[in-house]
Amino acid sequence: MASVQEKIREIEEEIRRTPYNKATQHHIGRLKAKLARLREEGEKRSGGASGPSYGVRKSGDATVVLVGFPSVGKSTILNRLTNAESPVGDYDFTTLDVVPGMMEHRGARIQILDVPGLIKGAASGRGRGREVISVVRSADLIVMVLDIHRIHELSTVERELYEAGIRINRKPPDIAVKRRSRGGVSVSSTVRLTHLDEAMIKAVLAEYRIHNAEVLIREDVTVDELIDGISRNRVYTKAVVVLNKTDLATSEEIEEAQRRLPEALLISAENGSNMEALKERIYEDLEFIRVYMKPQGSEADLEEPLIMKKGASVGDVCDRLHRDFRRRFRFGRIWGSSVRYPGQRVGIDHQLADGDIVSLILEK
Repeated sequence: MASVQEKIREIEEEIRRTPYNKATQHHIGRLKAKLARLREEGEKRSGGASGPSYGVRKSGDATVVLVGFPSVGKSTILNRLTNAESPVGDYDFTTLDVVPGMMEHRGARIQILDVPGLIKGAASGRGRGREVISVVRSADLIVMVLDIHRIHELSTVERELYEAGIRINRKPPDIAVKRRSRGGVSVSSTVRLTHLDEAMIKAVLAEYRIHNAEVLIREDVTVDELIDGISRNRVYTKAVVVLNKTDLATSEEIEEAQRRLPEALLISAENGSNMEALKERIYEDLEFIRVYMKPQGSEADLEEPLIMKKGASVGDVCDRLHRDFRRRFRFGRIWGSSVRYPGQRVGIDHQLADGDIVSLILEK
């Protein structure tokens, strides 16, 4: 009997061999759904990783993971950002374990993790790939590090992350699947679907053994996005591309890299070039806001901000400070850009802005 990995390889090969057209699109859609389900099965059977896992405790205001192929300079970047002691060498696989460091920037404490280099096939477990991927899945931000002379490796890194269920710089598809005990599958949508029809939607659901459900689709999704919406192992994470070793590149190579990857940040970890820009990019992409606390009857503490995520409310501040504060909350007073006038009284759901000063009025 074929193993899960053998079945996965067979389906991948069949998808590669089958030309995509109107006659085959349902068949390919069903194959993709079966492939996604088998990958989930494989993860469950292996416990997410084979052998000993990398036990890394998250700390700080956010966690950032440096991802890339061996010898692209991740360890040097970690050392520059955090003053950690990750081994550095001019050969592959210098880092054999996860090395943590702490970066401090604009009041935020950001954990940076240097993981062993990815290799092709990491998503299916090659080279302790599953253990590396499990660390990447927990990240608040992924920094994809490339050697400026090997830009072509970006597509392989992205593919490995994609096959591991990590969706970078995307939002979850706007799909709701409500299971029920009988009645079959009913499909409704608020937009015109140009990539899917009802038969394909039902075929994909059948691969996940969903035969009775109400499906509501609110955007024009593809079959891959439909599968993502049904699957339980998808994570959606922001990512930034960094091109390292610019100190070894000619001006022509740098211009070509900027043309091919205009959003990428070019750095040299070796000589420290653009490292401050990388710190700022990480901070901005994590979408932090700084909130300053003002105890009732006292001056605001403008030295040590409370670091919150964009969109945080007064209630989120209560939760961060003490588990009892939300229950005891009466009202808050805010000084800053989120209110119309200084000291405005607000409720627990009031959304905060960067630089706000917050005073919590609690029941005794």
